[in-house]
Amino acid sequence: MSTSPIYNITPITFRLDLKDPFIFTAHHIDHYPAGNAEMGPVHPAINQEFNMYYGSVVPGFPEHPHTGFETITLVEQGYVDHFDSLGNGGRYAAGDVQWLSTGNGVEHCEMFPLIHQDRENPFELFQIWFNSSPEQKKQPADYKMFWREQIPHVKVTDHLSRNIDVRVISGQYQNQNALSRPPHSWAAAAENKVNIYLITLEAGAHLEIPATTATSTRFAYFYQGSTLNIADSTIQFKHLVELKADTEIQLEAGDQEARILWLEGEPIGAPVAMRGPFVLNSKEELDVAFKRYRETHFGEWPWPSDAPTFSRETPRFASYEGGKRKEYPEQMSSDGA
Repeated sequence: MSTSPIYNITPITFRLDLKDPFIFTAHHIDHYPAGNAEMGPVHPAINQEFNMYYGSVVPGFPEHPHTGFETITLVEQGYVDHFDSLGNGGRYAAGDVQWLSTGNGVEHCEMFPLIHQDRENPFELFQIWFNSSPEQKKQPADYKMFWREQIPHVKVTDHLSRNIDVRVISGQYQNQNALSRPPHSWAAAAENKVNIYLITLEAGAHLEIPATTATSTRFAYFYQGSTLNIADSTIQFKHLVELKADTEIQLEAGDQEARILWLEGEPIGAPVAMRGPFVLNSKEELDVAFKRYRETHFGEWPWPSDAPTFSRETPRFASYEGGKRKEYPEQMSSDGA
């Protein structure tokens, strides 16, 4: 019987198909040029060359609905302007994370303004589709910003003093807890052991990830670097590795810095019925949700267009409670209060 902790190794181009409690992760990369006065590309026809150009001027995803799951958006490069049918909006950027519980329904848009007019606007993000329990699917939509200034990092060195940085987006690593997740999230309860990390290893650095429970799902996505060694297996760039969860995992970077998205957690264990941007537990529930959306649009869209953006000069911020409360990361204390 094989003792390898690796179940599967899958090459990835865009979408990472995962297992309960995760649904999938999209890894978006685009090399946008300098922006024009409207924060679109300087040459409008160039939009045909990009992966995420659904706006008529600014790239991004205009108004669209979701229900029954969560989107966890981790920005590595670029800017995102968020607007939703709850009346909230905000701008977040490289290093920030938005955690959106779509609950019983919300419309939102995510636009990618090309802020810089004097240079290119490289763009990269991960969006994790993370499932909700049957009860959580019935709750009101909600979201929270994790600003880069508040996201915990565990910075250590290995036995040869090579640098390691673990950004703790969810869960815990080496007794460092993540920021609290929205209350109606499967990841909010510690017993569900939902750990999401962004790991950076200096070339040649070695890191051990401790075992979790035998019932958990566990994945590592190697998205930047030359090679990554996992348990004596050489993993190539842009490959997804499904791993045993109740085994300590040894990671070792190749001859370049390595970056890994780490995902693990206890499964929800409920049936999954998915149709486009709706994720429920049965076909009948999907039919009801689509009927409700056609009748209500999950609330009136309060914005002047289906693809609004903020001005170029707008700083990073988030609004909550229908826009009544705003937060700016530079005004927050170091502990995220």
